[in-house]
Amino acid sequence: MNTVIFGAGTVGTSIAGLLCANGHSISLVDSSASALRAVEEQLDVRTVRGSACDSITLFQAGVQSADLVLAVTSTDEINLVGASLAKAMGARRSVARAFNPAYLDASTFDYRRHFGIDRLLSLERLTALELARAIRMPSLFAVENFARGGIEVQEIAVQTGSKGLGIPLKDLQLPQTVRIGLISSPQRCVIAGANDVIEAGDHVTLIGTQDVIEKTRHDFFEARHPPRQNVIIAGGGEIGFNLAAMLQKGRFNVILMEADAGRCQFLAERLHGTTVLHADATRQAEMQEARVGKADVFVAATGHDEDNIVCGVEARELGCERILSIVRRPDYANVLEKVGIDVAVSPREVTAREVLGMLQGGAIIGGSRISGGDAEVWEVEIDSGAPIVGTKLRDVALPGSLIAAIVREDFVKVPGADDALRPGDTAVVLVHRNSIADTLALFESR
Repeated sequence: MNTVIFGAGTVGTSIAGLLCANGHSISLVDSSASALRAVEEQLDVRTVRGSACDSITLFQAGVQSADLVLAVTSTDEINLVGASLAKAMGARRSVARAFNPAYLDASTFDYRRHFGIDRLLSLERLTALELARAIRMPSLFAVENFARGGIEVQEIAVQTGSKGLGIPLKDLQLPQTVRIGLISSPQRCVIAGANDVIEAGDHVTLIGTQDVIEKTRHDFFEARHPPRQNVIIAGGGEIGFNLAAMLQKGRFNVILMEADAGRCQFLAERLHGTTVLHADATRQAEMQEARVGKADVFVAATGHDEDNIVCGVEARELGCERILSIVRRPDYANVLEKVGIDVAVSPREVTAREVLGMLQGGAIIGGSRISGGDAEVWEVEIDSGAPIVGTKLRDVALPGSLIAAIVREDFVKVPGADDALRPGDTAVVLVHRNSIADTLALFESR
């Protein structure tokens, strides 16, 4: 596929290298001649010197015929304008990186829609999503990511004595705005269908708005309230901030340790469900004072790999049960297990998976494997010629798949049986691996 990347910095170069290794045609745009020369010495890419905000430069780079344009310079405004121009000039899909959280918050103003960009990409938020998935929902966190935060996904272990046991899903009378996405156990993994029955010990994934999900899980799947977990995050940068915001909504007591007093004030004003501590996680005494040894999960999310590893080791020695860490340098991977870190998340690897998921053919504009590869989550662009358009979902045969969310203009919803897809919608679809071909046929234009 033909991909154009704006920005020859660390992120742009690493993405270019990844795509080259996977056989894609790459054009790289940057205003620095030295940066482009350095890339040319390493990779087989076409380079164009100039501004990503200059239409002539973009035309020379071939954005008008690009399958994907990635604006990943170090400046938000250049990324927004460049990605917007590329989309207007004919790029099939245009994605802009954003550092400023205000650009990602559509509740006050929808920058993505205003600039006509397909997605605003935050590498820090993606990394936080990966950490949150490791902590609270191992299978379907990609659904929440694709739906741009408009819905919530929770995975729960169904308890013995719950009301929803042994009853076909069609007879459970669940709220219309909540869906069961995946039912999994050591013996099976299925996309939930109307006739499926849930058994004690199954893991069930609920998709919907937070208030409805909480009521549904308590009414149907939990005989008792599960214990709250204590999570301590070291580092109040963008990754730590995003992770705390995700976890504080659920069954977690979140403590965020940050050494900078000014940043602590910023965090405390925005994280109303999180306890913000002015503390340095690299100091043993302050780790002890924060009672890290009593935590269920400790996350090392500072800006330095060495500090993260040291903090993780210290948390393990203090008695914390589970240690997660951000590690940016790949050469540290071999030592992590030896020092007691349970899960290491690399922002580079997270970004690589996200970008590769965008390079899908046909109607699919994004994808991710879930549940160990037994199923996939697709982000599908609905074209007017697709067979599924205009038909109520109750009348569409979707064996082994489920439409989990519909993104339409400026809102996201969990669809009901009487909803129908329209041209221009984006659908988030769960697909079992045995149903991929049949499901894809419903979304491909005639």
